[in-house]
Amino acid sequence: MQILLTGATGTLGSQILFSLLEEKFTSIQNIYLPVRDKKLVSSKERIRKMLQSDFAPKFIKNNLTAIRAKITVVSAKDMLYPERFLGGVRITHFIHSAGFVNLSTSPDAKDEIFRENYDFTKSLFEAHAEYIDKFIYISTAFSAGNVGGLLKNDYLQTAPTAHRNHYEASKYASEKYLTQAGAAADIPVQILRPSVLGGNIMDTPNFFISKYMVFYLFAKFFHRNTSPDTVRITANTESGLNIIPTDYAAKVIVAVLDTAIDQLNIVHSKTTHITKGITKILETVAFDNFSITQNLVNATSGFESKLEQFYYDTIGVHLTPYLTSEPCEWDTTLLQQILPMPTYNLNDYLGETIKFAKINGFKNQQW
Repeated sequence: MQILLTGATGTLGSQILFSLLEEKFTSIQNIYLPVRDKKLVSSKERIRKMLQSDFAPKFIKNNLTAIRAKITVVSAKDMLYPERFLGGVRITHFIHSAGFVNLSTSPDAKDEIFRENYDFTKSLFEAHAEYIDKFIYISTAFSAGNVGGLLKNDYLQTAPTAHRNHYEASKYASEKYLTQAGAAADIPVQILRPSVLGGNIMDTPNFFISKYMVFYLFAKFFHRNTSPDTVRITANTESGLNIIPTDYAAKVIVAVLDTAIDQLNIVHSKTTHITKGITKILETVAFDNFSITQNLVNATSGFESKLEQFYYDTIGVHLTPYLTSEPCEWDTTLLQQILPMPTYNLNDYLGETIKFAKINGFKNQQW
């Protein structure tokens, strides 16, 4: 296998890299990792730090020399110029895990979000088309938009009608483009859609995640705002939170690389009830001055406290569309055949993930 993986230093990308090395080590000849330099840390140093971190699996730590021999770190500047680093090698699996997660609903943010997700994906595919055998795109389970009922794996037969933000819309547009471009170029395209990512459940340390996003931001906000003000949280009490452990999602992605599956939602078969989920998160960060309402709270309706206004002026803008989503469930029949979801209590898991984040100060990994 000759693999090119984008987003290797990201939340999911790092776990995909770990799983690839653990599950496919003997089959892998080379893994190309396009990585950006940071101001004080080179791309190669970022990968070195990640492989030697306390959170890397034992297999990685115990086989560092052999693993390094299979990894080629590529400067992000060369990402669109494969002839500069491939040297005639043909990529069997191009895994595009990199993405710009921005849940803004502002019209001003649309161009940047589409440029980083749709335009960049299009450029990557076009630049590498003659060098690859298969393109695997990591999308999002929410690219279908705000639709209720039972969601099956095929999102592409009917156009979504209600994307909650530009991020969802840009990922769906990328799916459509890749499906059409792949067919035209006779390159198989596989679209894999993880749900909201939470801490590890299968690998140690349990509950680890490298970057605290989405529901973690909710916990972080109320953990750090110790005002006695009350806050009304708008939510659809018939809905739920669908959270998938990151290590499980990564293992599924690696398991299906060589299958003919063209679309797969990587989601939990059950959702955490919205009221129980919010309550568990806020209990864990010791914030109890809240109530849950189905009424829309905004500047027009008026705010009851400064903290409430601050919430809706900041993370509430991004999270409310998800907390008020239409009730839905995903068909996980195929997913369960590929890799059964470990059995665990959803509420307890949610509480433990927040506890882990608190212990680590909600600090993202710096690699």
